[in-house]
Amino acid sequence: MFGLRFEWKKAAVAAAGAGLCLALRPDAAPTWHFSLRMNELPRLTMWVWERPEDLRAIDPSTTAVAELDQTILIGPQALSMPRRQPLAIPTETKLISVARIEVLPGGRLDAGAERQVVALLLEQANRGGIAALQVDFDATRSQRAFYATLLSDLRRQMPTNLPLSITALASWCSYDDWIADLPVDEAVPMFFRMEPDRRHAPPDLPQFRIREPLCKTSAGVSTHEAWPSGLAGKRVYVFPDRGWHVDLTKLAERSLP
Repeated sequence: MFGLRFEWKKAAVAAAGAGLCLALRPDAAPTWHFSLRMNELPRLTMWVWERPEDLRAIDPSTTAVAELDQTILIGPQALSMPRRQPLAIPTETKLISVARIEVLPGGRLDAGAERQVVALLLEQANRGGIAALQVDFDATRSQRAFYATLLSDLRRQMPTNLPLSITALASWCSYDDWIADLPVDEAVPMFFRMEPDRRHAPPDLPQFRIREPLCKTSAGVSTHEAWPSGLAGKRVYVFPDRGWHVDLTKLAERSLP
């Protein structure tokens, strides 16, 4: 994924962007009461991972961008790998700053590591020009207490008017709910690259229904996998399987309920 070269054909990109604005303009009022701190963000958000991307063709009145700004690796100590790839977006775009957390083999999830990670996230939260902070961490059961403490300390110290979002395994939002007391504005259930117990199961099984209120205002989907039902009125985050320089036209073919 890293260091890929890309060439843009401006006419094609502009056409794709125009189609995107038309196809994804919402027709109905939201059905969920969004967090007050999230209200000013558009319903559609495009995730941008560690790839060079040019999204100047998007309409910032309907589309936000969630940009991976750093990956935090927890080993003997917490280390930050900042974004290295360029991103071009309209100046008016609502930008969500994303941090990915990964625990290396033998990584120590102690109080010292928690303070180091919070410090790195606070640097990210206090930079100017962002509309929200999002943390992406697939915490295992043994890592949940660490993650809950981290988010509590982060929320207490970050700007009070800045929304805090997290990504969530779909199971966290249904039968394995442990996130109800986390101090976040939303938890985005990931409806793509599903966990093994859900990958081949029908999505409408009772145990897989979204029950956690934090998960009911948003959804994470991808450009190349089927989208779940029930997206009407929700914020939709879209991950580009092949990068936006390839998948922008794919997204333009979708219709946001």
